[in-house]
Amino acid sequence: MLMLFGAAAVVLLPNPVASAMSMVASFVGLAGLFIGLNAYFAGIIQILVYAGAIMVLFIFIIMLLDLNTDKKRVPKMMPLFAGLGIVIAFTIQLIGITSTHPNRAMTELNLPAAAEHYTNKLPDPEKPGNTLVVETQISKNLRNNTLPDVHLIGQSLFTQYNLPLQILGVLLLVATVGVVVLSKKQTL
Repeated sequence: MLMLFGAAAVVLLPNPVASAMSMVASFVGLAGLFIGLNAYFAGIIQILVYAGAIMVLFIFIIMLLDLNTDKKRVPKMMPLFAGLGIVIAFTIQLIGITSTHPNRAMTELNLPAAAEHYTNKLPDPEKPGNTLVVETQISKNLRNNTLPDVHLIGQSLFTQYNLPLQILGVLLLVATVGVVVLSKKQTL
């Protein structure tokens, strides 16, 4: 509920700083959801990175832009109807998906099968042509049906998603530099 109220306040509050602080509340609610799903590392990172660092960056950029909230805008109906249409379409799709499989529980992770992926197979120095199977701590945890989310997140983040992670860092840097350049007063 905290996440939903925070997200609604982000859109409804006219003050940009209050909207940013409402986004912090939404991030904290999302972290609570992660912790409730036993993804403790993702929940802690959600609070540290998003509610901490990213929101400080957002508030710094809002302060640099010096947004005036004195001007009243007249709401236009077309964007309101388009947003309402998207919400209705999403709700219909969500109801359709959940009603298709009402008795089907969420699929369980096959952790022992995933353990094979994290098992190291090295050549046997004593018997050429054979391989030694060396079990890592991750594969042992997976065989015991415990999910070491820190290891799996780090493994996938720095192997499969390394390039998007680097691109995102450069994109945030370029956006911050762009806001600083745009916020400077033009003096001629």
